Amino acid sequence: MAKRQRVDTLLVARGLAPDLARARALVMAGQVVAGERRVDKPAELVAAEVPLRLKGRAARAFVSRAGHKLDGALEAHGVDPTGFVCLDVGASTGGFTDCLLQRGAARVYAVDVGHGHLDWRLAGDPRVVNLERTDARAISAENVPEIIDLLVADVSFTSLWRVLGPAVERLRPGGLACLLVKPQFEVAADEVGTGGIVRDPALWERTLAEARGEAVALGLDVVAVDRSVLPGTRGNVEFVLLGRRAPADAGREST
Repeated sequence: MAKRQRVDTLLVARGLAPDLARARALVMAGQVVAGERRVDKPAELVAAEVPLRLKGRAARAFVSRAGHKLDGALEAHGVDPTGFVCLDVGASTGGFTDCLLQRGAARVYAVDVGHGHLDWRLAGDPRVVNLERTDARAISAENVPEIIDLLVADVSFTSLWRVLGPAVERLRPGGLACLLVKPQFEVAADEVGTGGIVRDPALWERTLAEARGEAVALGLDVVAVDRSVLPGTRGNVEFVLLGRRAPADAGREST
């Protein structure tokens, strides 16, 4: 019988993923093909000599798995950021920023309250304005002087809606917002289960209903809400809300 190996291990061994975490993320996102068949489980055993390939943009590596979350959302809705000025709220290591640059963004303002997290390759990229040690609530025309074409956000340990308002103010009318909605940081602390995971679908639905309302209150027409192509690091189900900044006299959800 031919020797069989885990598909995530093979991806790393063949240089298709830099580490096991990235390999597992690619498999879980449905981006790995073994022979002519898509592989869905990182632990799946395949023949050691089977041809492996990555689908589409998954062949690109990002500095963090978050890049694949944004990439999947942009791909699903045909959003092309080529030439865009973008704002990344909660940039951290820079997965979203990296995705935007690889997709042709002209510039990305990378905002994070922390310090020293942004990958050195991005921090040194002339297309990136590194706004570390910056609270998203302090975003203004002073630190983000350009009008933004595309706003992206991925924040943790606080509600997205508590910090997003000033960023939306920098978004041009008709500009897009691609926002990661994390139920684990939106529900009450006593509603989060063991291991920090929100498992109740009713809580997901409530979070999404609230997210739609919050987005409209900020002046965004809700274009779509989808499940993220990847779960959170601990396995939490996450969602992506795509919105478009409405004119000043509008405030309704798109139909």
